Amino acid sequence: MNSFAIGGARVGAGNLLVVAGPCVVESAELCLTVASRLKELTDERGLAFVFKASYRKANRSSGSSFAGLPGDEGLDALLRVKHELGVPILTDVHETHEIAAVAQVADVLQIPAFLCRQTALLQAAARTGRAVNVKKGQFLAPADMQQAVDKILAAGGERILLTERGTTFGYGDLVVDMRGLVTMRETGWPVLYDATHSLQRPGGGETGGDRRFAFPLMRAAVACGVDGLFFEAHPDPDRALSDAATQLPLMRAAAFLDEAVRVHESIQEAPAGVRRP
Repeated sequence: MNSFAIGGARVGAGNLLVVAGPCVVESAELCLTVASRLKELTDERGLAFVFKASYRKANRSSGSSFAGLPGDEGLDALLRVKHELGVPILTDVHETHEIAAVAQVADVLQIPAFLCRQTALLQAAARTGRAVNVKKGQFLAPADMQQAVDKILAAGGERILLTERGTTFGYGDLVVDMRGLVTMRETGWPVLYDATHSLQRPGGGETGGDRRFAFPLMRAAVACGVDGLFFEAHPDPDRALSDAATQLPLMRAAAFLDEAVRVHESIQEAPAGVRRP
């Protein structure tokens, strides 16, 4: 398994990386509040932490949905988090022309699931030298993520993360096939499990979901041997400007991480022959 650093966070070395934060940058104050609490929780548990928030949302269900703060305010908010708290930053990129500016702020450039086959986007992100996190498309077989990896490597990328966020299950629902976590790790690159986007029920004017499945699915994913967890947390999810149905309440983050650590430690201690692949 390839191992590398993202800022001060190590991934792929047997530890459990945490990538977490609110879905979208609603304000600098919100980001600082959530990042500060998550940093405290991960530090207490000895977990590597990368703060995530989308500075802009380009794939909302409705054209009237909140798509981000005006101008550069979203990136400026992420930069404040980076400088004031000293944590690495992950955010999305949607078009090649925005990558240079985002790479000045973010330590990890994230390719959204719907765009995971966009060759120019993957390669432009790779050429920045930043780590690249590719969300597996809801329409894609896990083994097909090898093609995304190959595109990044061909462009000189040296730090790659792959993230499972659910697979289309009929109309308006997602399902998580845990076999895919094992398959994607066979690429040799660290795999994260997205514990909140996997709960979505897409469709209609607003994407719904059911956050009550976050804990059990997270436990299953960690037991499968993922290298990290990706999740969204908000102080008041029901009033969040994006993904209100699936973000975890920030007050539940401690319990969520505690369960993840317990499962992770149990598989590290398992007898030879039954440990993670």
